[in-house]
Amino acid sequence: MATHLENLIAGAVASAYSAAFGEDLPASAIEIRPTDRPEFGDYSTNAALVAASNAGTSPRDLAADLAQRIAQADGRSCFREIQVAGPGFVNFFFQPTAIQSSLSHLLGLGDRYGRSDRGEEERIQIEFVSSNPTGPLTVGHGRQAVLGDVLANLYERLGFDVSREYYFNDEGRQIDLLAESLWIRYRELFGEDREIPEDGYRGEYLKDVARTVRDELGDGFLEFDGETSDWFRREAVHRMTDRIKADLGALGVRFDEWFSEATLHGSGEVDRALAALREHDGVYEQDGAVWLKAEDHGGAKDSVLFRSDGRPTYLMVDIAYHLNKHDRGFDRVIDVQGSDHHAEQTCVLAALRILGLPEGWLSYAVHQFVSLKEGGETLKMSTRAGRFVTLGDLIDELGSDIVRHFMISRKPEAHLDFDLDLARSESRDNPATYVQYAHTRITSIFRKAGDETIAEATPDLSPLTETEELDLIKVLDRFPEVTENAALSFAPHLLADYALQLSRAFHGYYDRHRVLSDDAELTAARLALLHGLRIVLRESLEILGMAVPEEM
Repeated sequence: MATHLENLIAGAVASAYSAAFGEDLPASAIEIRPTDRPEFGDYSTNAALVAASNAGTSPRDLAADLAQRIAQADGRSCFREIQVAGPGFVNFFFQPTAIQSSLSHLLGLGDRYGRSDRGEEERIQIEFVSSNPTGPLTVGHGRQAVLGDVLANLYERLGFDVSREYYFNDEGRQIDLLAESLWIRYRELFGEDREIPEDGYRGEYLKDVARTVRDELGDGFLEFDGETSDWFRREAVHRMTDRIKADLGALGVRFDEWFSEATLHGSGEVDRALAALREHDGVYEQDGAVWLKAEDHGGAKDSVLFRSDGRPTYLMVDIAYHLNKHDRGFDRVIDVQGSDHHAEQTCVLAALRILGLPEGWLSYAVHQFVSLKEGGETLKMSTRAGRFVTLGDLIDELGSDIVRHFMISRKPEAHLDFDLDLARSESRDNPATYVQYAHTRITSIFRKAGDETIAEATPDLSPLTETEELDLIKVLDRFPEVTENAALSFAPHLLADYALQLSRAFHGYYDRHRVLSDDAELTAARLALLHGLRIVLRESLEILGMAVPEEM
């Protein structure tokens, strides 16, 4: 999705090339991007460097020819200057009217600015969080929750039909250990001294659940037999699921589907998935176990699907789960997962190749872990040992807006240090409140100006000639491209960075220039600029899942 200004340049370059050589400009690897320094213009393109080999001329000569042709055809309508630089770059200096036309384009679209129909009629599923219901969500789960939720918002802006899904691993040994750990905590309330299993769960949260069970059930289930295990499995999963849903709700994260692993076993889909892999010669048997031929199909290593005792591995169930997704008719699936799952991800992809699913149908948005920092020190956490800060506690202290912004502030592939001291700060150093403050500041200007100054038609924008004004419009022009890149590259931090950059540009502009003045035309133009800013800030905050405050 090119920006309005990029489209102006792209059209001019393509037309000049066609006039020179009688054929279309080769599109491969051509870039049109904002320059870092004003002396290099507003935008630059490498079109001549890319097309020179096809044109049979040097890149710099081709750049000079294209620049001359564009200047002659343009007649100083869009470009006040076009320069050739370096080995063959073409730098463009826009006329103010061209930049102003970008703002006019934004205002004409209003709330539809930045939206597209790229994903029209395409169903996409984004699965994220999917934490085992063995304990409360931690700050690490919070990063994945925000990452998945913002990705879903971004894809919706691109016109995709998005379904958000949470997958519960409510089967297997970890659930057996959870049930036994809860039962032991329950019996401790009646004076019994029992030992938690070595790999069991020791967190204080289970004591809270045990007290609730005692209050409702009384003194029962004296021995941990089959009936007791089944009852405490159901009870533990049910109560932990409710807590997980409550924490996600407090974070503003919603799901369209809560999928239970148990349904895959009960429906026979795990066995059917194995049978399909056998039919495609995708497995072999060794030492009584069934193995996936992963290495032959791009997987990290051959891996066990069924153990020698007949129990399926997590990988086998995961393969069945993805076949279930495919059967539900999704055109594409994105799984948001931690980087520690890399080997298994390659094996799932290998299994899907064996079964003939389209390459690229499944993608992984991978993220690194989160550490909490306070007073310059990193807090030590362990979920199984019960030493961790819950996501719910973090939200209670900071609020969902600040948690969401901090969780999305770094690229997913980088480790995230969540600075509690900065998050608690009420100064301008806090990036979450800084962006929201920009919106409230603009809103207060409109309140002061009065609603009657906001006209339906776009006013004359020609008074917007200050460097800061034109620079602000150029930043606004980038919003559609930023949202698309943030979605397609699984990089929501790009939008968070953009919103912060836009807010800084606005605050700097407003600190230097009066918006409301005795000059009616200048006031109307500057209010139009602020209206464009308000639209983009509001859209950015909504995509990030943050409140759009009118006052702070």
